[in-house]
Amino acid sequence: MPPPPLPGKKRRIGVMTSGGDAPGMNGAVRAVVRMSIAKGCEAYGIYEGYEGLVQGGKLIRQMKWEDVRGYLSEGGTLIGTARCKAFMERPGRLKAARNMVMAGIDALVICGGDGSLTGADTFRKEWQGLLKELVDNKELTSGQIAPFRHLNIVGLVGSIDNDMSSTDATIGCYSSLGRICEAVDYIDATAFSHQRAFVIEVMGRHCGWLALMAGVSTGADFVFIPEKPPSENWEEEMCGVISRHREMGKRKTIVIVAEGAHDLSLNKVTPTKVKDLLSNKLHLDTRITTLGHVQRGGGACAYDRMLSTLQGVEAVEAVLDATPETPTPVICVIENKIVRQPLIKAVEDTHAVAKAIEAKDFDRAMKLRDAEFAEYRNAYMTTTATDQPEMRLPADKHMRIGIIHVGAPAGGMNSATRAAVAYCLTRGHTPVALHNGFPGLCRHHGDQPIGSVREMNWLDVEGWVSKGGSEIGTNRGLPSEDLPKTAWCFEKYKIDALFIIGGFEAFTAVSELRKARPEYPAFRIPVALLPATISNNVPGTEYSVGSDTCLNALVSYCDAIKQSASASRRRVFVVETQGGKSGYIATIAGLSIGALAVYTPEEGINIKMLARDIEHLRVSFAKDQGQSRAGKLILRNEHASDTYTTEVIANMIREEAKGRFESRFAIPGHVQQGGTPSPMDRVRAVRLAVKCITFLEEFAGKSKDEIMADPMSMSVIGIKGASVVFGSMEKVEKEETDWKDRRPKNESWLQLKTIVDTLSGRPKPDDCCENCGKSK
Repeated sequence: MPPPPLPGKKRRIGVMTSGGDAPGMNGAVRAVVRMSIAKGCEAYGIYEGYEGLVQGGKLIRQMKWEDVRGYLSEGGTLIGTARCKAFMERPGRLKAARNMVMAGIDALVICGGDGSLTGADTFRKEWQGLLKELVDNKELTSGQIAPFRHLNIVGLVGSIDNDMSSTDATIGCYSSLGRICEAVDYIDATAFSHQRAFVIEVMGRHCGWLALMAGVSTGADFVFIPEKPPSENWEEEMCGVISRHREMGKRKTIVIVAEGAHDLSLNKVTPTKVKDLLSNKLHLDTRITTLGHVQRGGGACAYDRMLSTLQGVEAVEAVLDATPETPTPVICVIENKIVRQPLIKAVEDTHAVAKAIEAKDFDRAMKLRDAEFAEYRNAYMTTTATDQPEMRLPADKHMRIGIIHVGAPAGGMNSATRAAVAYCLTRGHTPVALHNGFPGLCRHHGDQPIGSVREMNWLDVEGWVSKGGSEIGTNRGLPSEDLPKTAWCFEKYKIDALFIIGGFEAFTAVSELRKARPEYPAFRIPVALLPATISNNVPGTEYSVGSDTCLNALVSYCDAIKQSASASRRRVFVVETQGGKSGYIATIAGLSIGALAVYTPEEGINIKMLARDIEHLRVSFAKDQGQSRAGKLILRNEHASDTYTTEVIANMIREEAKGRFESRFAIPGHVQQGGTPSPMDRVRAVRLAVKCITFLEEFAGKSKDEIMADPMSMSVIGIKGASVVFGSMEKVEKEETDWKDRRPKNESWLQLKTIVDTLSGRPKPDDCCENCGKSK
């Protein structure tokens, strides 16, 4: 007999992974299981994908809170996945329906690719017919199926290819891109040493996202993707581009080929064919590297952990919101926003890309990908080669564009600078690097033999895309330290526009330049600010270049710490994070590692909060009873409290534990600034830098008075929700800036703190005794 339905709107929610595995799938399973339990529902793991649904028995089992401990850091899928031919036929789906009814499951969350999600939607459409057939066959009774007349299904896209329409990113794609970039970075060193060419094949049968983003992230010389094949005479085109690069002094050549790459006639472009061309026509010492399944393996990066967790949480909400009439949704992300999209339309649009490619309608194939895809391709094409006469502006539109870094270094600053320089040269502008920030400009502009103001060429920046830190130097000094000298330098070196890359100090610098405009005409030029800081605390945006690199470094550090804590079984680590007076890094890292608690400046720390958390630790360790993965982590932002420091909290926990468990503290410090920039920071830096220079071009030819009168002439570029926007500095300063705490007034991520607490099982204040912290 199936179990009786749960009371009210509570559901028994099954979760499964299907199709090819992808890093982050385990994070989705964990989120679905724990959010279901937190909402008073029951969670069931369906092992081995659709095969488990068809076979039933031990492959469908209830999952408890502790069952998914440690899932976030694991690669692949711990509940398994398998190809299932039986489910493709109706008799197989009939068995699956019976097994679900007998387990009492009335909702299904499926994490997989478009094939898996198409199968899920078919299953839902047939559901009532399958139940009727089971009753007609006397396998079930009308009474048994009565509570299960409607099946709700929610899709999560787990795919390293990022081949699903309607979403900017799929679970696993950035982890896979990270593997590719790491491999290419290593190959780069060998290629440079021997002046070799390398042809690198990456995954992507119908989707060129991995190949394109790898090209953007590594500064590849040429990229082949299925959606946009090169011209008819692509052999000459590729050889011409590479020859020009070699003539300019480039020592290495990287060509990236998607496995589904072809020419305009759909003839396959193979790595071997490309190698033969480079070897025979250009006489380059050429090697082929096929990365294969290395791209699929390993643990998930910070972004995929966050994405899978947030989408898993949203999937449970979608199940509970659903009615029998609700179309099957797929949980997607557009820029920084988690959204629900109609599953069937997303699948149809995805299949339409393959059909458009087959029909040789490549413009349509590009349009069917999200707008971001085409934008990245355009950014790649304009920054990979600077000799493109068709893109050059008329001479009267040419500008001398100053590029300056302000504040602490952040991963992606160099990627943004490289893209800006390449785009400037393509358009006919003169990029001028202002080394070592505003103090460097004022003090060392006239140094001999080389001053701090230097015009840049393509070869100067060509190798910067994967470099961390700041190659032109950065400084926290502000223009207000010497406004007259800053203005004099702007005039002396004929700076027509300024591109600033940096954090809150850079934001402050732009504010000072804006306010000094009436007195100093030299500042009446267009200025674009690209936020780049690990703290992600710049007003006007929800994302700053460098924050993803920081999160990856912090998550890797915490994984190692957690392994130590788990090996010791009964140990908790209190880890201090950077981030200034913004708790963004601590919160997102907490979400990505499954922290037991996160302390932020926004919320602060008090003795009652600590009492609750220590009591929660006591209860949690008491329940463990020797289970694996039993280590605990607490994250504390460096400015969460002046009194309760990281060491003080660790000592308090140790004292109150009375020997039942141990406590240690760890401070990663500047490790969090990361080494090599993450792929996300690289590609977003390129895209946003190109947008900034395009924005500055709009003011070419305008008078200083016209520029000063336009409030948009000094702007900050940002990602807000599902859009990339420019915000007027004057407006952002007045309406969105908390100057005292150096952060935005309304921080979009604050709502995520609740999810961190929910998924860690952290007790709510109202559920605990105010004095001792014990549950009421």
